[in-house]
Formats: sequence, C-alpha cells, structure tokens
Amino acid sequence: MLLCVDVGNTNIVLGLYEGRGADAKLRRDWRMRTDARITADELALTVRGLLGQHADDVTGVSALSTVPAVLRELRVMIGRYYQHVPKVIVEPGVKTGVPLLID
Repeated sequence: MLLCVDVGNTNIVLGLYEGRGADAKLRRDWRMRTDARITADELALTVRGLLGQHADDVTGVSALSTVPAVLRELRVMIGRYYQHVPKVIVEPGVKTGVPLLID
C-alpha cells in the first residue's frame, strides 16, 4: 500500500492507497495537526499508531510539505523508518508528470 503524506501549515493529512494507477483506492485517511517542533521520531510514532494494523503493509511512501521545519523531520522519518520501501518527496524540481497550469 502507498502511504501519502501531505504536510500543510495547519494539518498533516495521511492517506493509505491500495492498488496501482487508475485502480488505486483510498483505504484509510487521517488528519493530525501540524507542529513545526515535531521530531522525526514523534512523527514516526504518531504515523505508526494511526496506521495501526496496516503499519507493516506500506510498500511505498510519497510525501510533500509546505513547512520547512517539518520537511526536514519528514525526510529523516522516512529515511529511518521506511528504508525498505520506494519513496519520493515531492518538492521543487521533482518531475511528477502533473502539469502546473499557473505561473
């Protein structure tokens, strides 16, 4: 399952998708408040707790953040706790294939 993490200024939204491409289905989603002081270990503990029985089913991680302090910790968390799965952190310069239709 693909774990998607969207860190915004107010909330962190997590989504767990099963399947591939057009057949992918959102299986669960969660929302938690954004705290710029959160550490990678705190973030990992919270995410694992929310994932519950699905924690060991994660086969890939996609993440992005608009909060620089959390982005730093998110990178550490993903590198430390999801070493065994493919991962991508979406940020400027990353080719996603999604066209940006604004300047």
